[in-house]
Amino acid sequence: MPFDYEREVRTGQSEAYLILDGENPVGRIDTHFIPGLAHIAIAVDQSLTGEQIEEILADIDADMLNTVGTERDSHLYHVFQGTEIRVFSDEGGEGYGGNGNGNGRGHGPLPPAGG
Repeated sequence: MPFDYEREVRTGQSEAYLILDGENPVGRIDTHFIPGLAHIAIAVDQSLTGEQIEEILADIDADMLNTVGTERDSHLYHVFQGTEIRVFSDEGGEGYGGNGNGNGRGHGPLPPAGG
C-alpha cells in the first residue's frame, strides 16, 4: 500500500512531511538543503518493515527531492525507527490541535525548564 505525505512546513532551506498510512501517521521526514547536499532525517514507527522503509526512501527520491533540483548522489539519509511518545508545543492545550491525552498523538505544553 503506498504511503501519503502531508507537507507540514516549507522554508527556503527545509521541508517537513508527515508520513501517513491511510489516516494513521507512521513517521516524519525532515529535509534540510545546503548548497550541493540534502540532509534527510526520517523517523518511522517501529511497526514498519525494511521494505516499507525502502518504499519511503524511493518516494523521497522520486517525488520530493527532484522538485528542488538536487543530484542523486548529494543526499544524506538518517533513518530512525521507534515509537513517538508525544508531541510537545509551547502553544499548549487543545487549541493546538491535540487532545493532550499523552498517547503520542495529542499536543501539550512543553515541560518546565530543567525538569
